[in-house]
Amino acid sequence: MFSGIQLARRLEAAEAANARGCQEGQPGATCIEVAGGLAVFAGTESPLTQVVGIGLDGPVRETEIEIIETFFQCRGARVTIDFCPLADSGLLERLAKRHYRPTEFNNVLIKPLAGSGVTVAPRVRRALPEESELWSRTVGQGFFEQAELTSEEVQVGHAVFAMEGSHCYLAAAQTGEIAGGSAMVVRDGLAVLFADGVTKSFRRQGLHAELIAARVNDAVALGCDLATASTLPGSQSQRNYTRAGFQVAYTKVTLVA
Repeated sequence: MFSGIQLARRLEAAEAANARGCQEGQPGATCIEVAGGLAVFAGTESPLTQVVGIGLDGPVRETEIEIIETFFQCRGARVTIDFCPLADSGLLERLAKRHYRPTEFNNVLIKPLAGSGVTVAPRVRRALPEESELWSRTVGQGFFEQAELTSEEVQVGHAVFAMEGSHCYLAAAQTGEIAGGSAMVVRDGLAVLFADGVTKSFRRQGLHAELIAARVNDAVALGCDLATASTLPGSQSQRNYTRAGFQVAYTKVTLVA
């Protein structure tokens, strides 16, 4: 599948919708539409506090960058921009002049679902409505790679769990202990797979592969034509997604002021 501007707009619009959905209902959280994308504030230390999808509809004006910076600075948060390489070429130059620097890269992966068969995932099940705390802590411990989580990190999990349209999954080890979790949201036929986390002591047992398979199975059943996920380049997560038939569409960079 060709990774052109239309695909990027579809993927980034879904990412922005997820960001908007996660911040809804959180105390003090808010967002604004700007420069064709979304700026989200969900707490000064929240990983949800960022800008998504700007520059895909054309040039971004200096005044729009100033609006973004003011939005975060007046709330005591640093400006974090999730930059898509298919955004307007002049945006990167403007951000460089304003002393933005890269801090992280993420590969955006895609998998066309036409003709996808069912893959067995016996250790994965849908989380029950009353398992928000269990799911949030399990995913958080796997994602952040630490046993103790901050209140904001746990709150991110609760926000994902409560988000409208969110499908949350739990994976159990052979002992029966809950050892991993993940989430999926379907937006206009696009299945967004995210919030993947397997606790460190239970990795390399195939749990993440089953979490991917369970969501792909459900995405096909729900009539989706495409699935997407984001991973760190060269990570075990990317390897698992690649084995499941995903390919890199493009690589995004996180820029901070």
